[in-house]
Amino acid sequence: MFRFSKLLVLVSLVFLNCKEETIEPEKSDKKTNILFIMADDHAIQAISAYGHPLTQQAPTPNIDRLAKNGALFTHSYVTNSICGPSRAVILTGKHSHINGFRQNGDQFNGNQVTLPKILKSAGYETAIVGKWHLHGEPQGFDYSKIIVDQGNYYNPDFIEKGDTTRIQGYATDIITNDALNWLQNKRNDSLPFFMMVHHKAPHRNWMPALRHMNKYDSVQFPLPDTYFPSFENQQAAEAQLQTIYDDMYEGHDLKMSKEYGSTELAHNPWTTDFERMSPEQRNAWDKAYLPKNDAFHQANLKGKDLAKWKFQRYMQDYMATIAAVDEGVGKILDYLEESGLDKNTLVVYTSDQGFYMGEKGWFDKRFMYEESFGSPLLMQLPGIISAETKVDAMVQNLDFAQTFLDFAGVEGKSGAMQGQSFKGLLDGSMNPEDFRDVLYYHYYDYPAFHMVKKHYGIRTARYKLMHFYDDIDSWEFYDLYKDPKELNNIIDDRTYSSVIEDMHDKLDSIQKVYKVTEKEFDKAPKAAVDKAYKQFRRLRGK
Repeated sequence: MFRFSKLLVLVSLVFLNCKEETIEPEKSDKKTNILFIMADDHAIQAISAYGHPLTQQAPTPNIDRLAKNGALFTHSYVTNSICGPSRAVILTGKHSHINGFRQNGDQFNGNQVTLPKILKSAGYETAIVGKWHLHGEPQGFDYSKIIVDQGNYYNPDFIEKGDTTRIQGYATDIITNDALNWLQNKRNDSLPFFMMVHHKAPHRNWMPALRHMNKYDSVQFPLPDTYFPSFENQQAAEAQLQTIYDDMYEGHDLKMSKEYGSTELAHNPWTTDFERMSPEQRNAWDKAYLPKNDAFHQANLKGKDLAKWKFQRYMQDYMATIAAVDEGVGKILDYLEESGLDKNTLVVYTSDQGFYMGEKGWFDKRFMYEESFGSPLLMQLPGIISAETKVDAMVQNLDFAQTFLDFAGVEGKSGAMQGQSFKGLLDGSMNPEDFRDVLYYHYYDYPAFHMVKKHYGIRTARYKLMHFYDDIDSWEFYDLYKDPKELNNIIDDRTYSSVIEDMHDKLDSIQKVYKVTEKEFDKAPKAAVDKAYKQFRRLRGK
């Protein structure tokens, strides 16, 4: 019999309804401030505190400060590796099928109970700046200034008090400055605060700030040893459309030019990212990229050499984009320390999911494989979280809401939330072995960009079982101790028969616990799948 959680108590689920749920305010004494910083698509491999070879020449010293001063989580995961659904899970503490936001394009029902609403009722002042990506106006926040939809790196549009304004500048810097402005000038300093700082970066198409455009041009990043994979017994992995060398757009993603001496972009189906730049910004951009694009044309690369060059361009831009995020984190941490707020502020840094840095030849996320399933998580709170703490227990973004409520001292308000607080892992009051021994994952976004099949599965400390479904029916099983890169699907290995049977039992049990019904296994119409493939071939210029 598997042990899901000694602490998890599920009560009747609060389903979506048309009327906003109300929470009665309560008086509050001095409570812990919570500052939640989330990047978009920031891979674990791209944070130097995690020690990945990619960061040896591209460190993130300010994000690393959180690991030095507090805790670094080595096994933090998401429930659904895609932007909007991840944000909905964090806000509600409920899986996608319960909070109603399964895939990008869905409409988030903001009327349900959320973390900011609960904290606001408990006397917190609440704010969000940056990326929202859930459609509609954020509820539960005293202050919000959100980027429109996915956002643009240069001169992005923001919504504040119902008005949309285009702000000149670089998105990461604007969001950082907005966060600092609220902390310094707009908040009520007699109240505890909960603030969400959501960066657009380093989401596709990885446009660095002008000051960082040539930052890593001379760096040769280590090529993953799986960059040219051979997929065996991995049907979904073979069918995806997210390889760097085949599926990136030369102009839009890789900033390549059409020909030697030209600054006109190569294949670029989405023109708005560059067209919205001011003449001064575009001139500076062209001046930085023209020499290196000309050098590419002179090299006349083909085949694997071209594929390797594309990896380097991707890494140079991605890491340079992160440089501004790291600078922004440093500015916020500096202010907290200078003002003394750091003493009573839980600072969290994470990403909405993991991301591929060329492993298996890929970029993007979506899969339940470790690179996209896992996400970075670092936290600091002096006096509670000891410096240089390493947390190896398995946690999920499903747990964030209840953990923050625990730090805030708010009890009995989590209602239908499905996670559990991991505060005890940080203050030493909980044995890591008693926290959780199985994680559930479910991805729905198909047919969609990159054409990753729908799938669900579970992970334990050692094993992973996944089922890809819809227009395929394929099971995969991995021994993560022996095969951490998940290259060898051993679902048919008879020596693991009893383990696989036990994993199936665990999967059935956890789906019952989380109230997963047959609706979650609905299939997309074949016509929709065929139309999507045709659309993506057209976008690719084929």
